[in-house]
Amino acid sequence: MTKSQKITLSASRDIPFNKLVLSQSNVRRIKAGVSIEELAEDIARRTLLSSITVRPVLDEDDAETGMFEIPAGGRRYRALELLVKQKRLNRTAPVPCIVRTDGLAEEDSLAENVQRAPLHPLDQFRAFQAMREKGKSEEEIAAAFFVSANVVKQRLKLAAVAPSLLDAYAEEELTLDQLMAFTVNPDHERQEQVWESIKRTYAKQPYEIRRMLTEGSVRASDRRAQFVGLGAYEAAGGAILRDLFQSDDGGWLQDAGLIAKLVDEKLETEAQAIRAEGWKWIEIGTDFPYGHTYGLRRIIGETEPMSEDEIASFHALKAEYDKLEDEYADAEEFPEEIDSRLGEIETAMEALQERPVRFEPDEIAMAGVFVSIGHDGRLRAERGYVRPEDEPAVESDGQDEVDGIDSSAEEDVDDATPPDASDEAEEEDDGLKPLSDRLVMELTAHRTLALRDALANNPQTAFLAALHAMTLRLFYHYPLDSCVEVTPHSAGFGAQAPGLGDTAYALSIDDRTTSWLGALPKAPEDLWEALVGFDNDSREALFAHCVAMTVNAVQEPYNRRPRALAHADVLAAALGLDMAAAGWAPTSESYLARVTKARILEAVREAKGAEASDRIAGLKKPDMVAAAEELLEGTGWLPEVLRMLALPESEAQSADNGGETAMGDSSAITDDEPVTGNAFATAAE
Repeated sequence: MTKSQKITLSASRDIPFNKLVLSQSNVRRIKAGVSIEELAEDIARRTLLSSITVRPVLDEDDAETGMFEIPAGGRRYRALELLVKQKRLNRTAPVPCIVRTDGLAEEDSLAENVQRAPLHPLDQFRAFQAMREKGKSEEEIAAAFFVSANVVKQRLKLAAVAPSLLDAYAEEELTLDQLMAFTVNPDHERQEQVWESIKRTYAKQPYEIRRMLTEGSVRASDRRAQFVGLGAYEAAGGAILRDLFQSDDGGWLQDAGLIAKLVDEKLETEAQAIRAEGWKWIEIGTDFPYGHTYGLRRIIGETEPMSEDEIASFHALKAEYDKLEDEYADAEEFPEEIDSRLGEIETAMEALQERPVRFEPDEIAMAGVFVSIGHDGRLRAERGYVRPEDEPAVESDGQDEVDGIDSSAEEDVDDATPPDASDEAEEEDDGLKPLSDRLVMELTAHRTLALRDALANNPQTAFLAALHAMTLRLFYHYPLDSCVEVTPHSAGFGAQAPGLGDTAYALSIDDRTTSWLGALPKAPEDLWEALVGFDNDSREALFAHCVAMTVNAVQEPYNRRPRALAHADVLAAALGLDMAAAGWAPTSESYLARVTKARILEAVREAKGAEASDRIAGLKKPDMVAAAEELLEGTGWLPEVLRMLALPESEAQSADNGGETAMGDSSAITDDEPVTGNAFATAAE
């Protein structure tokens, strides 16, 4: 039996610092990890915790010179060198070293760096936790290990994870990102339920774990949560789930029932104050569908002007704001106190500019208010809507009657026997009589043709007349009749798309409509004079708004309009309409949860490639929807019906030359041929 040879460890000894030099055989060339300065501070606090590996420096005869080179431990040497330069360590201070003579110096360096195992995050967490239990603060722990306090807080947050999940992480069944996702909900039982449901599936992405752990919760960014306020929710006993490992927009409010109760109570309280103003009716809801005011007349109140004191305050705030901006114009960023003051000034100026609106008592008595929550979480009170049944009766002004005869009476003027000239002459002998209906009709026919000819030769007045006719119909409940028989129609929305009223384009239209309602006269009789007084830019803006309100590109199964929809494609192309840039995005609510799995995979494939699509192909529908929503975010992907068609060259040239586009050969479009968009690649271009 061969006797095994015992190994001999390298000798250790203390060597004065001034006898040590760096070796060129050190394999580490790239800086990484803790800085030299931080390592020097750590050595100053705890002394050197591990010896430095050295080799004797030999002369030409292979005799030791008394100097030692360092192939492994260069960072520690540089940290000691820094302490010597700072006069915090003597040049002759003994340094614990391991002296090696066998093998190559490069081997020493490589072995020390490669064989060093990094500390497992779970061990780091347990060490931090032990120090915390012994009275160390998070800041003290962070300072001791040269990490940020947030890293310590994040590691300590792992204490919120069930022990069974920590064990699974130790066995590498979970990644650190997956483990951190479980901290969003401190309920260990729920964590274990989620882990059991996903550990044998592909649905192990951190965002899927967070989604499952926060099901039934309300995001803090939700309009309802913003309306109630997180402070009020917590004061009522509500709990908030937070995520320390990534931005969570304020977290998740765990008690959806409590949120609903608080929302109802606050809305009712706000509605009581509005009801005290004397309105005929109040309707309360968290949200109303877009177009809920369709068919109702809107009364616009008069904005109360600022008082002299308020005007003076506004100018003083504006002067202070401008002064601060000028003083710090060259600074890369405002100092914290200046930035805070600028915010206070902006808030105060906005409060002064948001003027109260006054309504007449008789208007309040017949109109009502819709009270809801706006998209920004603030109270939304839509005042001054009059229902048709509450409209005052319209009295006849007698202008439709001639000589006491109602002009609406049925009379076949065309078939009436025209009076001969002798009858008209005899009537003249008897004195002045009203002109006959037939003669008036003939004379006004002449005037109509003359008006048409004159108007055709005066584009500016023609524009004004068309604008007057459209504005009468779109903005006045009981409009005057116009001789220009241009009758715009603004279609309502029979089917409500989720979130339609909160989109940027819907809010823009609503704001513009409200602005014009305030700028136009209340009485339709005064409209023509008001339009004459507008400048050209205002007229054109109002004209564009009126024409825009007549657009109807809704594709309805019971109302097939292929030619109209084809023209909508042409109009969109001429305007360069990009629905992604306009604000539409494929979310669960707007698209993904309402189509088949095949459609979801098609969208991901088009936007992110086949690999991303294949990665989520095995998921269940809810998980696939959540994964696809995250994958498609920011890609600009659109379903085919929302993509923009490229204009044919002739139409593009026409649009460039004046905005007029031809429909092309309309005979090519039949009632049985739906018009669809082009490929996603074209839209992406």
